[in-house]
Amino acid sequence: MLSPVSVAVLTLLVAMTSIQVGASVAKRLFPLIGAQGVTTLRVFFAALMLLAFWRPWRRKLTRKELWVVVVYGAALGGMNMTFYLALERIPLGIAVAIEFTGPLAVALLSTRRPIDFVWAFLAVAGILMILPLAESSKALDWVGVFWALVAGTCWAFYILFGQRAGASVHGGTATSLGMVTAALLVCPFGVARAGTQLLDVSLLPMALAVAVLSSALPYSLEMIALKRLPARTFGILMSLEPALAALSGLVFLREQLTVIQWAAIGCVILASAGSSATSKPAVAEVPEGVD
Repeated sequence: MLSPVSVAVLTLLVAMTSIQVGASVAKRLFPLIGAQGVTTLRVFFAALMLLAFWRPWRRKLTRKELWVVVVYGAALGGMNMTFYLALERIPLGIAVAIEFTGPLAVALLSTRRPIDFVWAFLAVAGILMILPLAESSKALDWVGVFWALVAGTCWAFYILFGQRAGASVHGGTATSLGMVTAALLVCPFGVARAGTQLLDVSLLPMALAVAVLSSALPYSLEMIALKRLPARTFGILMSLEPALAALSGLVFLREQLTVIQWAAIGCVILASAGSSATSKPAVAEVPEGVD
């Protein structure tokens, strides 16, 4: 029989895999309704599912709690949309690796130990190897890289305000209300981009698949894992996400990466895993993987 920690590890691995498979499905919808339209359908249906499951209206929030949840949800919406805008232009694995600059920055800026400069150097080296500065990386789109960096910034804010929301509000309530806020923020952009195409019934199966695989299922699974895993273990496991994204892009989207790009992703993974492994023991409080 599996121990609670083993179950939590498997749960987190399923959540990360689900997110990347969902991103692969989402990318197939981009030519039809654009990144903004796909984000709108994703967060709209995810919000409905989470509202039905968590029923956050049963808990009354104070004005302060509501404000924290709104900012958390705005960061969540911004992160989702800018990540998809990046994914329109650059491969999935590279987009996730660049986006990882957000949580890495949060982790590295919170400490001043000498070892953390090693992880920062690895992260910077990885990002520089990915950027379209050399011959091997010239195929990358600068606009896509920019949106991935913005997504990373939103991810950092998501972590910071998600910690506050998780500390003061029940996890399910915060997640569901945050997703509603994200939907309200993103929907105008989706309507402006895709218009009535968002109502095309033929898109419903894939839209629901994206909502379940990328949001409703992994966010709920992460909440389960977070209660049973130390922050260090959680962070090390989350470091695998760029590799899972690259593999998902290869399998489902046939996105081929160069040797240098794979090495760059490896640098980011080592930096993230190293930062988590040498961090002070603590209990994880909020999900960190929400592409």
